Amino acid sequence: MGDLFITGRAEPDALLNRDGTALLIGMLLDQQVPMEWAFAGPWTLRQRLGTLDAGAVADLGEEAVVAAACAKPAIHRFPAVMGRRIHALCRTLATEFGGRGEEVWAGAADGEDLYRRLRLLPGFGEEKARILIAVLGKRMGVTVPGWRAAAGSFGDDQPRTVADSRDPASLARVRAWKQEARRAGRDKQDRPLTGGARPSP
Repeated sequence: MGDLFITGRAEPDALLNRDGTALLIGMLLDQQVPMEWAFAGPWTLRQRLGTLDAGAVADLGEEAVVAAACAKPAIHRFPAVMGRRIHALCRTLATEFGGRGEEVWAGAADGEDLYRRLRLLPGFGEEKARILIAVLGKRMGVTVPGWRAAAGSFGDDQPRTVADSRDPASLARVRAWKQEARRAGRDKQDRPLTGGARPSP
């Protein structure tokens, strides 16, 4: 059970903190929309699909998951794209990790192994994988050896991401840090922004 505070709503936050598949789906959705919108998505999907069991979601088929993602209010700015990614994620969890998000990190030997396992998941690139390692280490008690190194800059004490949000005050600090970073032309890893292009969904 974690102490992640992100949506400002008790039930969606509780789901993220107790269900590894929900947490992975929330992380998957966390791009190009406000954090609260992204991380409320797993709870909305569970209400619409009746389950977040990865095997059951995979068995429903891509079309059903996309329809649930696109129903009003949509779970994302690009709900059809994300619905397909969620279905692919659940299919991978079902075939490679026993159908449970928690198994992705439960079987990790160390931080680099955890990073490697996360990169197997559809939609988890380098940065998203490292942020999730920080979420697991800071908010969920998943402190495998070397997790901070594997998390990179997200493992430090700066309030950069959702990994640093445990209550309203810390969430406000994350928002303030991000706003200041944008004003200074830096990304979440303190690197200069280049070109201004946003990643595609």
